[in-house]
Amino acid sequence: MAELAALWIVRHGESTANVAASRAEAAGAELIGLTHERDADVPLSPTGQEQARVTGRWLAGLPEAHRPDLAVVSPYLRGVQTADLALAGTGIPVSRDERLRDREQGILDGLTEHGVRQRFPMEAERRTRLGKFYYRPPGGESWPDVALRLRALLGDLRRDHEGRRVLLFGHDALVFVLRYLVEGLTEDELLALTRAYSIANCSVTGWSVDPTGRLALDMFNDVTHLHEEGAPRTREDEIRAEPV
Repeated sequence: MAELAALWIVRHGESTANVAASRAEAAGAELIGLTHERDADVPLSPTGQEQARVTGRWLAGLPEAHRPDLAVVSPYLRGVQTADLALAGTGIPVSRDERLRDREQGILDGLTEHGVRQRFPMEAERRTRLGKFYYRPPGGESWPDVALRLRALLGDLRRDHEGRRVLLFGHDALVFVLRYLVEGLTEDELLALTRAYSIANCSVTGWSVDPTGRLALDMFNDVTHLHEEGAPRTREDEIRAEPV
């Protein structure tokens, strides 16, 4: 099977919705409060912009032989802005792909956990019964739905860019699902990761081809570059990166 030489995914920098969601959850509110924006149009916060710039300095510092050959970016504004800032001046070819969009929440979009329980108690019960992996909110996506589109994207990348190094810019759910796909994890193994880790803004997860010709995990949720550069920290950095 055709394989990439290396694959990375960077979660977008802190967004205004990340800030609003943290505040809403802490206050016990039902709504996150960004009702005037589509999820696709949520921008980076000033902190997120600086995180993206620092990520760009990390990319520029990679040895030439280890730099990405191309980048593929979520079309959502926070992903586009992160890529634009991180890749500025690198000359790395960039394309957008709608398969890298965030997981769609359907009728639960814009609600906190408390809000879901208060406004859609039957959905909260259904989610508990089905489990996090297979639950699909009305109008939204389950985790396997996200896996289907990422599986197709990986197939295209492997076919069209065999032996090349590919950098993705996306969202936290995509990081987990890529581990599920690339490493052949089970549902239980994936859910264990989601319980143990929160994917940090501008964290890097990466794989490189091993002697057997398969992609093997090099780093997961790594924010070392942010600490070394002194970039602003966010609440989502509380659970530290785990290089492997």
